[in-house]
Amino acid sequence: MISVQADMSPAAVLRVLADPLRGEIVRLLAREALCTCHLVEETGAGQTNVSNHLRQLRRAGLVDTEPHGRYTYYRLRPEALRALAAVLTDLAAAAESNTENRRPCP
Repeated sequence: MISVQADMSPAAVLRVLADPLRGEIVRLLAREALCTCHLVEETGAGQTNVSNHLRQLRRAGLVDTEPHGRYTYYRLRPEALRALAAVLTDLAAAAESNTENRRPCP
């Protein structure tokens, strides 16, 4: 299994994605690479706020940067999302195959 970020658990990455603005940024970056100014325009959030959220997404391994002159473009890392989806898929498969398992009470 590929980890999303070596020092972050899947639960920590899910917490990063749970923030509504970060979720919106991820949705926007799924369509195209964007710079901070584009994300500020699209979300209506302040530049500092967007930058802070992008830093969290980068730390979680969900976003890469691409310098382009004076600007930095942000790109979603699909392999990171696939790794997180694989963890969730494995949990769902385990739950489906263990529907009859029950620990007895003392």
